[in-house]
Amino acid sequence: MKMSYFRLPKLSYRVRLVWRRNFDVFIKTYLVNFIPPLVEPLFYLVGLGFGLGGFVRPQEGLRYIAFIAPALVAVSMMYSSFFECTYASFVRMYYQKTFDAITATPVNLDEVIAGEILWGATKSFINSTIVLLVILIFGLVSSPLFLLIPPLSILIGILFASIAMCFTAITPNIETFNYPSFLYITPMFILSGTFFTITGMPHALQLFAKLFFPLYHAALLSRALALGRIGSHLWFSIGWILFFTPIFFILAINLMKKRLIK
Repeated sequence: MKMSYFRLPKLSYRVRLVWRRNFDVFIKTYLVNFIPPLVEPLFYLVGLGFGLGGFVRPQEGLRYIAFIAPALVAVSMMYSSFFECTYASFVRMYYQKTFDAITATPVNLDEVIAGEILWGATKSFINSTIVLLVILIFGLVSSPLFLLIPPLSILIGILFASIAMCFTAITPNIETFNYPSFLYITPMFILSGTFFTITGMPHALQLFAKLFFPLYHAALLSRALALGRIGSHLWFSIGWILFFTPIFFILAINLMKKRLIK
């Protein structure tokens, strides 16, 4: 029977066991995992915010450093969840045979993949919260609504982790991840309103960013919550995320099952 790409997955509490396995490994190497997300935003803030920012006109009425700081939080959501569910998941699946070992237990394949995606969302939460604390220390947050950014990071993390798992499902070898990394993630990193407002770009490119770049919506919402810039313009981004997150989540599980079931 032909597999449906949008068949609802069979999930239970065992998803937590897969998540817990990855969490335990993470804790054993906590220094390696915590230091990079703490140091990296400092380079961006100092080099771009304080350095280049002195030569850049205000963006959307904001000082340049205030404009990019919340976007860096969104960028950390993207990078941490996407790369966790591409390179790291591929290693666990192909080289370490972790998926094979787990499915030898009562945990089914749907739960293994869902657990991987939820772990990617957890990495999004952890890393973006670290970056958020950094910009808080720099005094670049001006609204108590910033408290909603960590919950947002989980939702954004599920979205990017699911997209990443879709790529993992169709990638023949680990080197092939260079294609989505450089042809999709890098353009999205630059053209999603992270380092400059997209209103100056051609209209077609603006529309493309709004329709195909999740980071655009993540950066817009992070900036709104960090700076209290709430308005009706956010509804499209909220709707976009809520619509596509479950679609990619279900698609990722079914694509991975097609790859793994022989």
